[in-house]
Amino acid sequence: MMNRRRFLSTGIGLACAAPLASLAAKPDAVAGTVLTATDVHVKNYPTVEAVRWIGQVLEQETGGRIGIRLYHSGQLGRESEAIDMARFGAIDMTRVYSGALNNAFPLTQALSLPYVFESVAHMRRAMDSDVGTRVLEGFSKRDLVGLAIYDSGARCFYNARRPLHTPQDLHGLKIRVPASDIFIRMLRMFGANPTPLSLGEVFSGMETKMIDGAENNMRSFHSSRHFEAAAYWSQSEHSYAPDVLLISRRSFDALAPADRELLLDAARRSVAVMRQHWDASESAARQAVLDYGVKFNEVDMAAFRKAAEPLLADYTRRSEIQPLYRRIRDLA
Repeated sequence: MMNRRRFLSTGIGLACAAPLASLAAKPDAVAGTVLTATDVHVKNYPTVEAVRWIGQVLEQETGGRIGIRLYHSGQLGRESEAIDMARFGAIDMTRVYSGALNNAFPLTQALSLPYVFESVAHMRRAMDSDVGTRVLEGFSKRDLVGLAIYDSGARCFYNARRPLHTPQDLHGLKIRVPASDIFIRMLRMFGANPTPLSLGEVFSGMETKMIDGAENNMRSFHSSRHFEAAAYWSQSEHSYAPDVLLISRRSFDALAPADRELLLDAARRSVAVMRQHWDASESAARQAVLDYGVKFNEVDMAAFRKAAEPLLADYTRRSEIQPLYRRIRDLA
């Protein structure tokens, strides 16, 4: 198994663009081109399965000339590191949570605001519309190409201390959040102590009591086994911020034009594959953590929405966010 340190120290990361450059120079080359893709999620996670499916399509349609080597489970590092490695061409593709992209790519902020989406169906309608297209196009400004937007479910709070019914119940709790100004400010408005950590640090953080809990979707709560450290799940549904599949602009441009179109088409079609895996596995994940003994509770949704209003008002006044936000709400 290759980890991030070995990947970079052996020079594979820096050299991964070389086969693509060769292919661009000789489109009919016999030698195969392997795109390196990363994901922090486990091997059977819906986004991992979707990218694996893209690789299968590429291999089939090109007779094995192009494929994907997928490193799941955070083998090549954190999402923040993967973004930079893709931007500079050290890796080719990465699946990243949109919350981790907020600071560098402002258009993603419209997707991460609290209570901007009403449901998974609403989020999917928006991402399948011109909203998703505009967000994907925004990545071109910083050496990336947006390939697809994947679901990330309803994000809710879980912790090891107590059930959360209102924002007041979060007061004093140390809650892990992604490295996003939106999530940090939101948790402060709820009265919690927001603690930015990578996903891989959450379990040990709860075990050692460095943090009291976190917020994420049910599928991740289960696959990361965070339910073994957090006995309380509170159905706040404060965010439906999706995931984004990206490729390095350098890697994308090195592909022959027909191969670029093939990749874009496969990525678009992979959204349905991802959603099928998501829908099939989310209810099973919920039942598994219930069987383990995690205590579920509903929250006072009106109280959480009210506490988040100042944050929502601030961001939706911004010129680049306002039209996207209005379009999303029109699709509610």
